[in-house]
Amino acid sequence: MTTPLTLTPGRRPDGTAVLTAVGEIDMSNTADLADALDRIQGPLVLDLSAVEYLDSAGLSVLFRHADRIELVANPLLDPILAISGLADVTAADSGP
Repeated sequence: MTTPLTLTPGRRPDGTAVLTAVGEIDMSNTADLADALDRIQGPLVLDLSAVEYLDSAGLSVLFRHADRIELVANPLLDPILAISGLADVTAADSGP
């Protein structure tokens, strides 16, 4: 059974938009992720530090927004982000 995805929008003290994702990102919830990303205009920090799983459907959504997102990722996702090339086209940091 997959862990539900929770998406929480916010702002950093400098005003930069942040979207925090918790859970698993897979084909069952990528529409929710896409909708959340579409609602936020301009540069965005996408915090994936509490995401335990990311499949190809989720990667596809992230690639569509790669030119404007900075990723903060769970170290477990580092291989997927590197192999897919997403880490090369976004600003990516490993989370805590």
